[in-house]
Amino acid sequence: MSNKGPAYGLSREVQAKIDRKYDTDLEERLVEWIIAQCGSSVERPAAGKAGFQNWLKDGRVLCELINSLYGANKPIKSIKTSSMAFKQMEQISLFLGAAEKYGVTKTDMFQTVDLFEGKDMAAVQTTLMALGCLAVTKGDGNYQGDINWFHRKAQENKREFSEEQLQQGKNVIGLQMGSNTGASQAGMTGYGQPRQIIN
Repeated sequence: MSNKGPAYGLSREVQAKIDRKYDTDLEERLVEWIIAQCGSSVERPAAGKAGFQNWLKDGRVLCELINSLYGANKPIKSIKTSSMAFKQMEQISLFLGAAEKYGVTKTDMFQTVDLFEGKDMAAVQTTLMALGCLAVTKGDGNYQGDINWFHRKAQENKREFSEEQLQQGKNVIGLQMGSNTGASQAGMTGYGQPRQIIN
């Protein structure tokens, strides 16, 4: 993990491309939200990608964040400060499991090593953005901070139709069906024969 050397060639190009996806403006917004959400128990990180990664790396801040979104039913019972790598990675995994139960889709989730080794901090930002959007959308009173920091997710808009309306809909030919006005097969020939054009 920590004893990996520098990347060369294609590996270096791929890592550079991943690093370019990291958004410093989004980092500031996420830090503000996490501090507002967790309260005074969380201190402000050093600015920059490395500071953001070190702030979240042990999983403690992430666990505090997800617990604050659940309200009284906290999914992570004990949050420990540990310098051991496997304990820190375990806390990150606990956060990811609780975030998935909260409603964040698997495609929006980062992998534990993305954060712990700093491989893909943009993926970490994506997960936190998805979590913030979900918290704003739920509107259960557990979200803290400015609601304009995140957009609301689309909500279901279920409609109920009466039997009479459903029957009337069967008689309407929609514009998607097209029109056969003026259609004919005049000038068509059988398969395999060329079309005859006479001057």
